[in-house]
Amino acid sequence: MEIQNSHVIVTGGSSGIGRETARAFIAEGAKVLITGRDKEKVDSVAAEIGAIPFQFDISNLESIPEKAKELVALLDGKVDTLVNNAGIGMLAKLGEIPLEHFQKVYNTNVFGFALFTQEILPYFLEKQYGNIINVGSTGSHKGAAGGSVYAGTKHAVLAMTRCWQIELRKFNIRVSQINPSEVTTAFANNDDRTEREELDNKLGAADIAQAIVSMVELRDKAFVTEMTVFATNPF
Repeated sequence: MEIQNSHVIVTGGSSGIGRETARAFIAEGAKVLITGRDKEKVDSVAAEIGAIPFQFDISNLESIPEKAKELVALLDGKVDTLVNNAGIGMLAKLGEIPLEHFQKVYNTNVFGFALFTQEILPYFLEKQYGNIINVGSTGSHKGAAGGSVYAGTKHAVLAMTRCWQIELRKFNIRVSQINPSEVTTAFANNDDRTEREELDNKLGAADIAQAIVSMVELRDKAFVTEMTVFATNPF
């Protein structure tokens, strides 16, 4: 797709992978809207990178239909690419998992993720064209101690991605998933969202952003079904 002058939504765009992905699309000439739960933060980041800010908590499921209409209107009613990046992680081992962990993480990573995409889909179907990039994880393919809830949601994302690919290819809508390995972001810092400092031997948010842009700018007749990104030498 030609990114210049395209219209892009990045959920969870006020920090980490979302912020750097929005920045990368803007550098290529796209008009980008970012969402975030914290109005002050999303406004500040949008001003810094040149995006359109939209305060929105995707885990508030009842608000999604109306919020989706409002944000698409800010993009002049056009969407070419949706980057489903908003997500949270909570870690606890079996026997120690409170119900709240399931409710909070699934509401954001699965239910809000899918319901929001469903609201954006008509804009793609109308023009028989579009890109949906789902941010998964290497946890979409494997487990880890304490990861029952988080890995469970990311396995669900992979399953949805594969279903959507089958459903939407005939409409020229490309659905892809990117699976980052460990990235130095605010993952699991769900209270203050403090981001970790990037390390020389670990992936940074900009690495994932670059990979996402490369998936979208591929010629329209081809698409990447899934991409997994590891640090070269994290040891």
